[in-house]
Amino acid sequence: MEKKKINIGLIGGGFMGRTHSNGYNRVPNFFPDLAFTPVLKAVCFRNETKLKAFAAQWGYESTETDWRKLIERDDIDAVDICTPNDTHAEIAIAAAKAGKMILCEKPLARDLAESKQMVDAIAAAGVKNTVWYNYRRIPAVTLAKNIVASGKLGKIYHYRANFLQDWTINENLPQGGEGLWRMDAAVAGSGVVGDLLSHCIDTAIWLNGGIQEVSAMTETFVKQRMHQLTGKVEDVHIDDACSFFCRFNNGSLGLFESTRYARGHKALYTFEINGANASIRWDLHDLNRLEYFDNGDESNLKGWRSIHVTDGDQPYMGNWWVPGLGIGYEHSFVHQAADFFKSLETGEDCAPTFKDAFETQKVCEAVLDSAATRSWKSC
Repeated sequence: MEKKKINIGLIGGGFMGRTHSNGYNRVPNFFPDLAFTPVLKAVCFRNETKLKAFAAQWGYESTETDWRKLIERDDIDAVDICTPNDTHAEIAIAAAKAGKMILCEKPLARDLAESKQMVDAIAAAGVKNTVWYNYRRIPAVTLAKNIVASGKLGKIYHYRANFLQDWTINENLPQGGEGLWRMDAAVAGSGVVGDLLSHCIDTAIWLNGGIQEVSAMTETFVKQRMHQLTGKVEDVHIDDACSFFCRFNNGSLGLFESTRYARGHKALYTFEINGANASIRWDLHDLNRLEYFDNGDESNLKGWRSIHVTDGDQPYMGNWWVPGLGIGYEHSFVHQAADFFKSLETGEDCAPTFKDAFETQKVCEAVLDSAATRSWKSC
């Protein structure tokens, strides 16, 4: 079968640029039946020395230092946005107007207003799009989705999630600039809400449905930091920590927590769902396992069971190794890339789309608004 080539133009060469590039490179190896296949046509960012090295390492055919020139190229079919949050809207809107397919890193933008402009631009152009909320594509998380959709849990009562890190527990850590733009609200939009909780919120909406209202609190533990670009000590406007309660549209209650001040945690992401008949829970640190409790089990055998998600009949795993051999974080990006190319065959959307990510952005905005006003906010 002759494959249709999709020429990728990647903008941004940081951590996410690497994960996406690895995803594209692995798709032809492990998803050989796809009718569409990626070609790493061009990569773009400003540091020309690093740019050439990045292109050579990941196999890009050419380079650009101006993202506008990349978008203008006739040989680019899809634009992948891996830049800081403050550039997502401008790049995505320009790419949509140019008729390019768009893959955008999360969160969609810095705020709801920018996100709305992006959604409108996509709708007007009618181009294929997706947002890289990659945790959906970890096989154990996809299995959780299948279990919830089957009704095995019964009526859902509770959803709880957390995402804990400890990398900013340092009063001397500067804000802004390369590597630390997530500490600068002007670039990032928010702190842990947009960076970490957006992942939790996207997964929650996917698994448990829409969120109706929230009550939140945030804290910035270090109020001032030196800014790397100005060299001046400036006020810090991002949230270092956030906790919020919520009510889902299905009547269940939610509890979410995220912080960069949890000593001993680098990337602890967990969720648990409690239903009338059964419960499930998952931990990123043991990502190939899903824990399941079924109240219908015989009383003398009742207890949490650990499902090792490596068998070929479990989500995505038939494309990898033999049962018992796990995969990792990076494979979630391979899966999303593969799903995007599959969607070009079927004509279906590759969720989460910009429209889906806009719903997550609405919750993030409500969380920040609730914390600022100390009141419940509708989503």
